Amino acid sequence: MIKSLYTRVVLIFLVSVIGSTIIAFFAATWLFEDQLNENSQILLRNFGHDIASIYETIPSREADALVSKMKQLNSYHIRIYEATDRFQSFGALNGHKPAATTAEQVKKVLDGEVVQGNTEGVIVAYIGFPLNTDMGMKAMFVETLSPPSTSFVIKWGLTIAAYSLITGSLFVLIASIFIIRPINKLTKATRRIAAGDFNVKLNIKQTGELGTLARSFEEMMHDLQRLEQMRREFVTNVSHEVQSPLTSISGYAIALKQEGIEANERSRYLDIIINEAKRMSKMSDNLLKLSLLESQSQQLQLATLSLDEQIRRVIVAIQPQWSARNIRFELNLKPAMLTADHDQLNQVWTNIIGNSIKFSKDGGMIKVSIEQDIKHFTVRISDNGIGISLEDQKRIFERFFKADRSHSRKYEGSGMGLAIVKQIISLHQGDIRVESEPGLETTFIVTLPVTMLTE
Repeated sequence: MIKSLYTRVVLIFLVSVIGSTIIAFFAATWLFEDQLNENSQILLRNFGHDIASIYETIPSREADALVSKMKQLNSYHIRIYEATDRFQSFGALNGHKPAATTAEQVKKVLDGEVVQGNTEGVIVAYIGFPLNTDMGMKAMFVETLSPPSTSFVIKWGLTIAAYSLITGSLFVLIASIFIIRPINKLTKATRRIAAGDFNVKLNIKQTGELGTLARSFEEMMHDLQRLEQMRREFVTNVSHEVQSPLTSISGYAIALKQEGIEANERSRYLDIIINEAKRMSKMSDNLLKLSLLESQSQQLQLATLSLDEQIRRVIVAIQPQWSARNIRFELNLKPAMLTADHDQLNQVWTNIIGNSIKFSKDGGMIKVSIEQDIKHFTVRISDNGIGISLEDQKRIFERFFKADRSHSRKYEGSGMGLAIVKQIISLHQGDIRVESEPGLETTFIVTLPVTMLTE
């Protein structure tokens, strides 16, 4: 099966032109067959009668000399039979194969009949005339060496061209309908998607370029549908995340207006309002940071840094979080020099290790290791916490998504930390993935290139 649209268009064009030309030729031949045949006979008969008149008027030798000098012999060839096996010819054939005559045809002409040779398409091959000379009855066969008149050939050719053009246009028109149909489907589907309707079925079964385009279009449609769903979830999540602290702030601010509140209660209310305001401010900062990272408008400040030393410093900086819960660290950090953005990468380790601490059990252990091959550094951060279900692992890096929702009240967070991590790693031309078993352990695997490819 021909898959290439280009090849198909070329073949359709060639088949259309060749097919229409053949059809036009036969149509024109069929229309003008009688006229061509008649035209050919008239010319041959007139010339034959002229030659017969010469031989009937003057002696044979003088007639032979006269006929041999006629200019019409450039277009006609003459054979004069005295018997079935002896003949005299006039005119040069110039490579033209003489028409085949039979002894029976010669005999008929010698007996006084006019014989017409077999037609070749629309052209009469030859005509035999009885020739009454002073030396007795002879048989003269005249055949044409040139096509019919020029004007008629031009008319015939123009007719063929007209039929060819009309027939070819019809072929191309019919073929284009089958080519354009899937494009029209794509156009209608595009308008429906633009109107917000993603339940579109193309039903395009072609396997060439149009089929590939249709498959890509369907994939794009599913991606747009998913993005629309994510947008709605994002709006819902933002509204929820903002509404919660606003409700607390509003409630405790109203409580502060009441009279007779003790100083310690007033102080507690104010602390709650301040903490909720900080929470909203942090969420706003994270949203702005994530937006900048996704738009890639934030340029990386690349510098050479010690990856193992950076991770150690992050662990020390967040010591209050893990030491209060007796969480231990097992480090296998081989020396690793890396070109990266120090602050952005610092954010990555802070977010991942912070999550590991948050979801680890008291007295648990977090393992951090660095491995290196020729092209990449691989950092593994493992904890023995609550784990992540397989379904949640597919969406863990989406903004505002919180795994283990049954514990969402217990574990605070905006759900944007890992989304920020994903974007930072992507900007560094790296990759991050998660491996986890619910209730057992979770491992985040970060891969970074040894050398950054800068544009």
